[in-house]
Amino acid sequence: METSTDYRNPHRPLPVSLFNQAGRMARRCGLNDDLDVGRMIDAARRQTGLSDFGDEWFVEPLDVLVRSINAEARLTPLGVRIQRSRIVSALSIRLRVERLLREHPEIHDIRLGRTIVIAGLQRTATTTLHRLIAADPRARALRSWEALNPVPLSRERTGDLRRRIRHAMMAARAVRYLAPEFFVVHPIAYDAPEEDVLLLDVCFMSQAPEAAMHVPSYARWLEGQDHTKCYEYLLTLLRILHWQRPGDFWILKTPHHAEHLDVILDVLPDVRIVQTHRDPRKAIPSFLSMVAHGRGILSDHVDPEEIGTHWLRKILRMMERSMTARRAAGDGVFVDVSYYDVVADPLGELQRVYEGTGIEFTEKARSAAQAVSGRDVKDRHGRHVYSPASFGLDSASIDEATAFYRRAYRIPHEDANGG
Repeated sequence: METSTDYRNPHRPLPVSLFNQAGRMARRCGLNDDLDVGRMIDAARRQTGLSDFGDEWFVEPLDVLVRSINAEARLTPLGVRIQRSRIVSALSIRLRVERLLREHPEIHDIRLGRTIVIAGLQRTATTTLHRLIAADPRARALRSWEALNPVPLSRERTGDLRRRIRHAMMAARAVRYLAPEFFVVHPIAYDAPEEDVLLLDVCFMSQAPEAAMHVPSYARWLEGQDHTKCYEYLLTLLRILHWQRPGDFWILKTPHHAEHLDVILDVLPDVRIVQTHRDPRKAIPSFLSMVAHGRGILSDHVDPEEIGTHWLRKILRMMERSMTARRAAGDGVFVDVSYYDVVADPLGELQRVYEGTGIEFTEKARSAAQAVSGRDVKDRHGRHVYSPASFGLDSASIDEATAFYRRAYRIPHEDANGG
């Protein structure tokens, strides 16, 4: 498969088109399918049989997000249903967290060991590096099935993970069915290491909504907020996951972290940050294409030029904020990694990352990473085609806007063939 650049006309399986037509007809007949915060909170309480959310500070970001979705996102009827289900699921997780912490207060005292945070920008080999480290038997990484359900389900027997795994398998199949081209750009597997931005999303304070939908008012609001409580909740979720299945060290990854490295250094204990770097002229259009394919899952109104404008500004903000945080950090906290070194010599670069983060690179770690490297070959699901022109940009303008970042990390220019 080769991905399309006709982002304004998303792929629609026939049953999905028929469902959306019926939903639009119901809207014309006066049926209001807008998201409602109160109703979703009630639905989570009914679904779990629980009522105590603990500190309800999360209601404000949820309210801002829902108002933005209703006013700006222009979701299809299926898109509304998907978002409603996602939000109710996040609220249910928060209810189960409160119950679990009441039953097991010792979770608050769990030590995670060293935490490696991969905080490179999008499409800079963060996923490759994450999966190579996560293959280490000593490493503790978030798996896709855990990202969807980090807390044991009601009536789940200790050690019986089948329900949570089945849920993740169904979700991966649904994405592949709804958007096979998105799957080419960013393959999803139920048991693969996953981005912890999905845990941050339980606080309704992450970049995930603005990647998946057109929600500019939410995005502007989010940039003005203190993210400390969100990262404190992330730490709580990591402790809950560690309580269920411990490891010697944690490996986290999401480009979202690049915007909040100052908070990470304040909240997470014993952390090392790995930043990956690639020619922005290649990385940025690749990410914009991923966003456009993803937005097509939820909406019929995908505007590539708006995506280009919004995310170029956002990525520049991430660059600037990450560089500011680095200047304020102590020595030995950051490790820089070139995308091109990972491509040319993945195991050699992996060993350098281990050394830079103070973790022994064992033979078992090497063998496990070698097996992953041999399996996760480029274009195994299809070829990702993209161009900056699709998003109202060109290589020269991207180069000019990101020159400060390129100079700081001595990033080479990548030719048309990836060399």
